[in-house]
Amino acid sequence: MTLAIIVFVIAVIFISRSIKVVPQQHAWVVERLGKYHGTLTPGLNILVPFIDRVAYKHVLKEIPLDIPSQVCITRDNTQLQVDGILYFQVTDAMRASYGSSNYIMAISQLAQTSLRSVIGKLELDKTFEERAIINSQVVAAIDEAALNWGVKVLRYEIKDLTPPKEILHAMQSQITAEREKRALIAASEGRRQEQINIATGEREAFIARSEGEKQAVINKAQGDAQSILAVAEATAQAIERIAAAIRQPGGEQAVQLKVAEKAIEAYSRVATEAKTTLIVPSHMGEVATLIGSAMQMVQATKTA
Repeated sequence: MTLAIIVFVIAVIFISRSIKVVPQQHAWVVERLGKYHGTLTPGLNILVPFIDRVAYKHVLKEIPLDIPSQVCITRDNTQLQVDGILYFQVTDAMRASYGSSNYIMAISQLAQTSLRSVIGKLELDKTFEERAIINSQVVAAIDEAALNWGVKVLRYEIKDLTPPKEILHAMQSQITAEREKRALIAASEGRRQEQINIATGEREAFIARSEGEKQAVINKAQGDAQSILAVAEATAQAIERIAAAIRQPGGEQAVQLKVAEKAIEAYSRVATEAKTTLIVPSHMGEVATLIGSAMQMVQATKTA
């Protein structure tokens, strides 16, 4: 009975040391008599008991690594407190086992030194503006060295950039001054545009008024000219008709009668409207003389 128990225990130990089940996304490194023999893949694996042993176990998933905060000095001699996080993945279990005694510490230290080197090439303002460039340069520097460790660096992200309090206060003052400057510029531009708009409106209004006045003067002049032309044409037609009527038989007698009527009418109007004493001719022969003078003028016009 005791022998059976011993055999059973030996069998259990033998099976436990010979059969290995590797989880998904894991890789186990096997050594045979102290020398690298192979890498176990996920699933059921069989080893030689007491000869083969699992020396290292690696996780092949993406691993986040918190990089400790450190002080970096920029190109313009400003201190920055910087911390970040690094994402990496084991791609070669054998290299990760034998390439470095502690690849996680090696990656962390290399990330810190690379970050100090990259930030040392930039001025303070650029460090806040070019985080993406800093991250990519740190990843490139670490990834080149990490190839010998069987590790692939995926990305690096800066979590925080903290300058000294004095620098923060100066930056805040600068931002405040810049915003006030922009506000003053915007206000002045607004006033300038307002003045321009007002001047433009006044100029356009003045031009419109002057154009209206000009057109009104032109229209009035054209109206006056047409009126004068119409009066002249009517007068000419009247004169032509009078001249034609004078040439007709009995025209001269009609003219004498008309002149006499006008003379008598004028004397009557003066006698009615004048406020002073009216002096009339001593005899009506002078009226006949006046009519005779008018007829001489008519005769001269007819002869011409």
